[in-house]
Formats: sequence, structure tokens, C-alpha cells
Amino acid sequence: MTTTHADLGTNVELPPPASPLRRAFKHPRLMHYNRLAALVLAANLVPLAYGLGAGGWWTRGGVDLRALSYAALANVALAVIVRQQYVINLFFWIATRPPTSWPLKIRWTLGKVYHFGGMHVGGTVAGTLWFLALVGGLTHHAARDLGGGATAGTLAVSYALVGLLAAMVVTALPPLRAKHHDVFERTHRFAGWAVLALFWAQTILFARATGQDLATAPSVWVLSVITFSIALPWLRLRRVPVVLDRPSSHVVLAHFDHGVTPFAGSSTAVSRNPLLEWHSFANVPSPGRSGFRLTISRAGDWTGSFIDDMPSHVWVKGITTAGVANIETLFTKVVYVATGSGIGPCLPHLLAQEVPARLVWSARRHRETFGDALLDEILSVQPDAVLWDTADRGKPDMVRLAYQAYEEFGAEAVICISNKKLTWQVVQGMERRGIPAFGAIWDS
Repeated sequence: MTTTHADLGTNVELPPPASPLRRAFKHPRLMHYNRLAALVLAANLVPLAYGLGAGGWWTRGGVDLRALSYAALANVALAVIVRQQYVINLFFWIATRPPTSWPLKIRWTLGKVYHFGGMHVGGTVAGTLWFLALVGGLTHHAARDLGGGATAGTLAVSYALVGLLAAMVVTALPPLRAKHHDVFERTHRFAGWAVLALFWAQTILFARATGQDLATAPSVWVLSVITFSIALPWLRLRRVPVVLDRPSSHVVLAHFDHGVTPFAGSSTAVSRNPLLEWHSFANVPSPGRSGFRLTISRAGDWTGSFIDDMPSHVWVKGITTAGVANIETLFTKVVYVATGSGIGPCLPHLLAQEVPARLVWSARRHRETFGDALLDEILSVQPDAVLWDTADRGKPDMVRLAYQAYEEFGAEAVICISNKKLTWQVVQGMERRGIPAFGAIWDS
């Protein structure tokens, strides 16, 4: 049975919610992710207004196809680049520079840096709309024999691009992405590569038809940056050995030591078939040791097969990427709330002890499931951790547990690592009461 060093009760009285206006801005529909997407779309209204007015992109004499192509490509470039691992790490580095002496509201906002995916969505949607306008212009030019690069080859490539972009947008819609994630992932990978190739074909055909010099065409340089950004993680594709420790049929601890020791709070993507699917897990480096660990729990077909088969080698790719919990340095003290294998992303920060923290961890039979070694390691740095055994006590009210730990520890923020439903429940439960809270938003 798990030993609980500091077990909080659930009789704590939660503070009343903030004012209706403040609560409204904490609603999931108005989270920073959606605000960033809306901001990108709003920014695109500026070139649209210019094109409809002084720019004269649409006239009786034809359409400014080059301007529309630049607008489309600029948004696609934004969508791709904000997902590039080095760029993501740069976002986190910039956002976590301010000291804890800055006003809490500013640090609270900076802590939402992991919502950067909203720019990806905004750029993708805006880029698709601009591209549809471009295809409409090409069709108009071809039908009226206005020239301007509207050749049969350019039209064929453009219509193929429309079909692929539509497939990517549809499969990325939240309901479909959640229900058919493998389809979403493979569509984005293979259709994305095809879209990139067709963009190159369209750019070359269009440049030749209009007499542009490929060496100086802005679209060629932008496409080069996009191509390099997409290719870079694959250039670091490696098949590496892994040593697996299976403390129970529910969890495996994967140990890697292939010359890479990632920073605490980063993640690594692993695969057994690199062309079909990838899964990201939080890296757990041990202070003073080389290599790192991943905590992988049974949560689906892939993880179940991984635990049962115990492979000797796996594929890794890309650059280790900063995760949600890296924002801890913006606060004087934090409470980590984890359920089950959510302890994985928390563990490197708890071991590093860079920021004073209190752990609240709900799981079934902590020792039996995760093993004595891991639990003792956690308790060595978190002797006052709150360990809630769901097998003995049932499911807890995590909002109340988080709030009481927050109050007793004198923390400034709560970081929750759990499943989607509970993470949003804790984050919204805290924030609607004026408490900074952070957790994954499942946007990939």
C-alpha cells in the first residue's frame, strides 16, 4: 500500500468564482490558443482591405495572382515555422526570461506560451482561404484567356492542392482529430509532403509562365525555408537501443543513453514505424547522469503493444522540445497535479528542484504500478507529496486537492498533467477563481 506523507482532505472550501467578466475570459472557447488564431485571421484583414482598395488586386482587367500567392504562402510559412522545434524552444526561452518580481498577471499571461499552436491554426486557415482566392483567380484568367500564369499545368497542380488542403483541414477538426487521431496524423504527414511538392511545382510553373527569375523570386526563398523546417527533424532520424523496465503490466520505464541528455521538461518523439505514427513522451533526465528515461503507460493500442512486446530498439527523431511545465520558472512556488503516468512530465522538474514545488499525485497503487525505485526517488525530493491511491479511496476531487495544496504551500500557480477532461477541469476550476493554472491543450 502506498505511504502518504501528507494526505490532504477534501473538505476544503473553494473560494467563490471571480466576476462574470473575468470568468468569461477564462472559458476554454476564449483561451489564448483561440485568441492567437483569431489574431492571425484578423491580421489578414489588413492585406485583404488593401487588396480590395488601393492595391487593386481584383479589377475588371484581371486578378493580381502574384499578390494572392504571396499572401497564401506567407500564412503557410507561419503555420509551418511556429511548429518547428527550435522555434518552439525559442518561444519558451523568451517567455520564461522575466523574473518572479514582475507582476503576476504578466507572468500568468507569459505562462500561456504553449498556446502558440493557435498561430498554426490561424495561419493554416488564412493560407487556405488565400489559396482558394488564388485558384479562383487562376480559373478566371484561364476562362477569359487573360494570361498572367494561368496555364493548364498550373491549374492542374492548383486543383490538386485544393483537394489535399481540404483533406488536411477536415481531418484536423477537433471532433475528427480526437476520434481518428491516426488518420489525422498520417493525413497531415503524407498529404503535407505532397502539398509541399505541389507548391514547389506550382511556384516553378508560375514563375516560368510569368518570366520570373527563380533565383530571386520571393516565393522560392520562402518555400526553401518551409522545406528546411519540415525536413530538419527527419534529418535527425535515428534507430537507437532502449532498455525497458516494466514494474507492472500497466507501465514501462524506457531508459535511453545514446549520447543525448535532453533538458528537463523537454519531450522526445519515438516510433516503431517512423512512416506511420509517432508518440511524444516527457524526458526524465537524472541530475548528474547521462541519458534519460520515458514513462510510458498503457493508454491505447500502441502503448499496450510497446509494454507487452518490450522492443530492444526504437526510432527517435527531431529536436527535444520544451513542454508545458517549463513555465514553472515564472513563479516563486508551484503545485504539480498529476494522475497516473502524468507523473512523467512532472518528474524532471521535481528532480531538478529549480523551483520549490508540492506534488499532488493520484494513481492506482503507486508502488505496485510504478515500482519501489521510482516511488522512492520521487519521495526523496518530495517527502511531503500528496499521494492519493484511487484503489483504496476512489477518485478524488482534484480541484479541491489542488486548491488546498496551493493554499497550504503558498504557491503562485498550479500545473496539471493528466487526461484531457481532468486537466481542463483543474485548469478552469483554478483560473475561474483567479489562480494561475496551466495544462496541456491537446492541439497536436
